[in-house]
Amino acid sequence: GLVMLPPFDHPDIVAGQGTLGLEIMEQVPDAACVLVPLSGGGLAAGVAAAVKGVSPGTKVIGISMARGAAMKASLDAGRPVQVEELPTLADSLGGGIGLDNQLTFAMCRDLLDDVVLLAEDEIAAGIRHVYEEEREIVEGAGAVGIGALLAGKVKVSGPTVLILSGRNIDMSLHRRIVCGESSATERAA
Repeated sequence: GLVMLPPFDHPDIVAGQGTLGLEIMEQVPDAACVLVPLSGGGLAAGVAAAVKGVSPGTKVIGISMARGAAMKASLDAGRPVQVEELPTLADSLGGGIGLDNQLTFAMCRDLLDDVVLLAEDEIAAGIRHVYEEEREIVEGAGAVGIGALLAGKVKVSGPTVLILSGRNIDMSLHRRIVCGESSATERAA
């Protein structure tokens, strides 16, 4: 008697995630750009639909890791594809989008203005920056927007909103990243 509710490719999930986009536009109505962590596309599709519904000129950019970015590979291929999952600091952005994706692929294709991929060192720089400057602890997936800005991969011209989603990071890993004790490749492995 249970109902399977997919974690991202479902209208109710996308709509629920879209409430974040509405909150963003309420709090920053003049936002020029919104940076959204991108995985299976539920968060990005929902936020993009809400933001574009209120402010069509606001750019919405999906940010993911270079190591196994399924949505980016699928968008490049023009259809959902499988990718090899590789160790990454942004591990919660891993996984596929589903070869039978019904919703998020098309929404991301139609609504995102760009998709930016980050190397592991850039993700680590985002984690480190948010801790050093804001005293916040975020996981790799939550730090990708900051990482993209620090790496110069997103140029901003106007108010920019970053979604910092997730604090689920091993604290010993976080300490090593913040202290610069190991390379990004070692940290992600």
